[in-house]
Amino acid sequence: MAMGALLLAGCEFTLTPGSTASPTLSPQPTSLQSTETPTSIPSPTPTQEPLAALVNGEPITLAEFEAELGRFQQAKATQSASPSGMKLATQEETDEMMVLQDLIDQTLLAQAAAQAGHPADPALLDERIAQLAVQVNLPEWLTANGFTQETFRVALERSLQAAWMRDQILAGAPEMVEQVHARQILLYNLDEANQVYTALQNGADFQELAAQVDPVSSGDLGWFPKGYLLEGALEDAAFSLQPGQYSPVIETRLGFHIIQVIERDPQHPLGPDAQRLVQSQTLQNWLVERRTQSDIQVLLPKTE
Repeated sequence: MAMGALLLAGCEFTLTPGSTASPTLSPQPTSLQSTETPTSIPSPTPTQEPLAALVNGEPITLAEFEAELGRFQQAKATQSASPSGMKLATQEETDEMMVLQDLIDQTLLAQAAAQAGHPADPALLDERIAQLAVQVNLPEWLTANGFTQETFRVALERSLQAAWMRDQILAGAPEMVEQVHARQILLYNLDEANQVYTALQNGADFQELAAQVDPVSSGDLGWFPKGYLLEGALEDAAFSLQPGQYSPVIETRLGFHIIQVIERDPQHPLGPDAQRLVQSQTLQNWLVERRTQSDIQVLLPKTE
């Protein structure tokens, strides 16, 4: 989300792995400094301000949501512009739900951090703000990004708390999971694929045929866990086979595949890419469970 630009100053929060570290700078006095350190999830205070959502009684204001939506859509517009310059209503609705869900997820993570005994750290918050102030003209940056001093501090505090909780969750992700080592023969013509399959049934060597089709890697897909392959049909086939067995011809948007499993291991170390996938799945599973345990009320005004 556009909040990623907020983490800009090194707060490092994102719902997917891959953050970057910021240089450590001494905090400078700013008018954003706080005087209190919360020790638990704050109770909601009476307000007439319109809300976008309530998460376990904690408000996400409509103004905050609309500002975040604007930052998100502005970031999207700089990456890819529509040829017609027009945005469909369905896309706007999709953007709204993505941004609101991101704010809800951050709130759930921040609440869990507080419950885990990790209160917000005003000194760290001041340090992040000081880092940003060194890099940009802070008042101008806040205005350009739709923040006031107060709303920026609230958003940054939530992000820092959420980032801490995210790191705790990712630290608990498994480093070894069930995986298979497989190879494939990929062809782009069904008749050719059927001919290869017939040759295999007549005793042809799978690896030799795979090497003829793909001389570079012999179709080796390496080790991978469930959820790693983009094509679910290939993954389902791979995890249904035992070493040495091969699948019938499988059609996907990429072509016609025949998969052979070389090895299986119920607890195989994850490679870097697979580990990032498992960490992402672990985080998403945590969020799904947390949502079911939480009182989340979406209060966005309905549009005609």
